[in-house]
Amino acid sequence: MAIIIKPIVTEKMTEMGEKSNRYGFMVERTANKVEIKKAVEEMYNVTVVDVNTLIAAPKLKQRYTKSGVISGRQASYKKAIVTVAKGETIDFYSNI
Repeated sequence: MAIIIKPIVTEKMTEMGEKSNRYGFMVERTANKVEIKKAVEEMYNVTVVDVNTLIAAPKLKQRYTKSGVISGRQASYKKAIVTVAKGETIDFYSNI
């Protein structure tokens, strides 16, 4: 079972990575902080200082069509914000 589903690459998370060595990941909902720390250290060969987790709320979506309004929602997910030791970085684009 993979703990890390995918990294979160947005403008806000990229800025956090550049300024304060914090990176965001979408993780399994059942994963705890110790498992997340171990998975990031193994995958990216960095030293993890701190892990913060949160569960992102589902977003409601609506679309207007000929037949009426279609409404639904995105699934909620667990997000981990990982702080890496000073001087170390994670490059998400190196293996593309």
